[in-house]
Amino acid sequence: MEAVKCEAFLAAAELGSLTATAELLGYTQSGVTRMIGTLEEELGFPLFLRSKKGVQLTENGKLMLPLLREVVRAHHNAEQLSAEIGGVSKGSLTIGCYYSISALWMPEILTAFRARYPGVTVRMQEGGNLEMARWLNERSVDCCFGAQMHGDKYDWLPVFRDELVAWLPRGHELAAADVFPLMRLQNEPFIHTSPNHDTDQDRLLEQHDLHPQTCFTTRDGFTTYNMVEAGLGVSFNQRLISRKWSGTVAEVPFDPPQFVTLGISVPSLREASPAAKKFIACAIETVTGGEKSL
Repeated sequence: MEAVKCEAFLAAAELGSLTATAELLGYTQSGVTRMIGTLEEELGFPLFLRSKKGVQLTENGKLMLPLLREVVRAHHNAEQLSAEIGGVSKGSLTIGCYYSISALWMPEILTAFRARYPGVTVRMQEGGNLEMARWLNERSVDCCFGAQMHGDKYDWLPVFRDELVAWLPRGHELAAADVFPLMRLQNEPFIHTSPNHDTDQDRLLEQHDLHPQTCFTTRDGFTTYNMVEAGLGVSFNQRLISRKWSGTVAEVPFDPPQFVTLGISVPSLREASPAAKKFIACAIETVTGGEKSL
């Protein structure tokens, strides 16, 4: 069973289109169709239901998805290790991360990593805690940058401790205050970012049994920030997320202070590829300024 056929299968399963798969992998559509067809012959059953709208996994295809993903992962690990033994670092990585980390940390991390390992390609997937937990569970990513996932199924490397702060309109009576009482969130019109998605907001509200008066919900922090700036309510988030934004929102520390630890989750650090270990070490060094050996 050739890994290239498994890669074509995984891409088609994600994209739902053989044409898009061919464009992504640099093959002709007929070439992709032939590879997947050969794989189906080897396995003895169809992996996809085909229609004019594209392809979707059969029930057997869904069962084979994690197994064929492991075939591709093992193949990439073998390639990377053999290249490393030969003195050349190459390979490919898929990294999941928060939108804020993608915008603020990743440019510097990727610049440093590319300078050291130009033969390794990196693909980014942005999402929240729910998406990243799913990606880790599927092993469709090499690692994820964000808050610690629930449970003990993943290896966790804490990297950075960030403060959670209240976001207040400039006209708010506590905009110039030294602190914002945490419990006061229940008495303010609240703008909730991605509720019920295991976000940092969800976790803090649940931890302290807070039930704010939600007046608006949004899908991303930048939208929430702009709505707070417009005087539509209050909210909160990490200091990190708005570091490069130029609005007039007041960021006030909570009383008592609240923090979130950001770091790197790995499906299994012991089983991580050589390229993934190098990327993680480079990321930690770039963010903290110190070296990390894995």
